[in-house]
Amino acid sequence: MDLLRDEQTDALASLEERILKAADLVKRLRQERDVAVQGLEKAVAERDAAVHELEALRAERKQVRTRIEKLLGQMDLLSAG
Repeated sequence: MDLLRDEQTDALASLEERILKAADLVKRLRQERDVAVQGLEKAVAERDAAVHELEALRAERKQVRTRIEKLLGQMDLLSAG
């Protein structure tokens, strides 16, 4: 009778240990997921900022090009006259 009780206690203790390990693993994986999600959100925000900056630089370059072409046109008029 004691042997059966000891085996049941050992099985229960083993099950309890496995459940605790599984719970710890789930907790750790959730924390890792949260860190990864935060990293992804930061990377997306940085990408969006870089895209915005690139668009602004392209618009500025277009304005500069237009102004230079206008100035060159005026220089051509001066040299022709």
